[in-house]
Amino acid sequence: MSILRETNPDDAKLREAGFDPALAPADALAKLRELKGKPGIADLAIARALGKIADAGAAAMLTEMEAGAAGAIRREVRRALYRLKQHGIDAPASTAAAASTSHDNATEKREKSEKTAMLSPIDSEGARIVWIVKPRVQGGVIRLWALISEREGLVGAQNTGLSRRELKSEREELERRAQVKLVDADWSVADFIACEAWRNTPESRRGHVGNFLTLRSELIASAPPTALLHPVYAELAAEAAGEPSVELLKEPELLEWRIPDAILKPYVEEIGRAGESVIVLNPLHKQERVNAVIDRATEELLTGDNGRAVQRRLEDIAYYMARVGRRTQAGWAAAAAARLRDGIDATKVLFFQAFIRTQLGTVAAAEQQKAEDEPRLIMTPAEAMRAREAREARTRRR
Repeated sequence: MSILRETNPDDAKLREAGFDPALAPADALAKLRELKGKPGIADLAIARALGKIADAGAAAMLTEMEAGAAGAIRREVRRALYRLKQHGIDAPASTAAAASTSHDNATEKREKSEKTAMLSPIDSEGARIVWIVKPRVQGGVIRLWALISEREGLVGAQNTGLSRRELKSEREELERRAQVKLVDADWSVADFIACEAWRNTPESRRGHVGNFLTLRSELIASAPPTALLHPVYAELAAEAAGEPSVELLKEPELLEWRIPDAILKPYVEEIGRAGESVIVLNPLHKQERVNAVIDRATEELLTGDNGRAVQRRLEDIAYYMARVGRRTQAGWAAAAAARLRDGIDATKVLFFQAFIRTQLGTVAAAEQQKAEDEPRLIMTPAEAMRAREAREARTRRR
């Protein structure tokens, strides 16, 4: 029987479409969600694959499939759920078990629908503002405010009781003062962003940002989420399946994005040495050495923890863009994130090549400008005069 399962044509088509059972659970689930419903991909194969992923997300997806399934597909879903149960993973309380607690579930659903959230765009330093809002029984709302930094984690958090008029006024004032637009968001996405920032906050700094988990518990009873199937992959499914365009690099969110100089400088210095080498005299060979450094930088900066950080930022950029009416650009960002999620070789993707070249070029230009601005310790009078004239000319141009 195991041989038959391995050679099942539906399972083979699933693998041909890009699904790899060896992927990490979160990545495998995201890939199966992406493939579900596509021509040639059978729900039976999706269900069988889910039954082999020891993760609560697999049980949740199977439960979703069961709701509209019948016949052979429903039987396969039930078999997959049983296999997961043998590994200690129970299906979410949504079918027979949910019937006995329908009132509680309805209450929870109502509470979830009442919560709202707002997100600012990510600025050049990787900072943004997250608001999660919940109505209060006595009227008005309680707002969890969080300031998040991509590099430092959670910078600040506080809860404030407000009237709805005050909430509206504060939103308008923030948008006016910062010249940005807060977008309405799914509160669960905002909650994940805030919790992710808390986990990324160094222990030495957590005492300076308040007891975030206590503040959060005033609005949200569930445990802090540790994983997110980002909604952009469903919202922008068609666009995410395409190629990310280099035109995305012209958007403010990408133009202002700076990978920390400390990470980029070793590659910039190596490129400089390759370009100045007196050993390799052939310009073509020098360019090949430079390209090899750029390829290695692309690979190393877009895999592992670095790659996951870039993927997360692209996901959230796509999410924000979609909510301010920039769907085309949002699709490009989602497509780029999907490439990283699926483990595609970034050096083979034109967008990522251009992205890393831009980042390295920015640091190289800054280093060159700094060198030009720093006077030599010993200068002839003529050199000193030329340096002063050059500085004055740059000042006039500005």
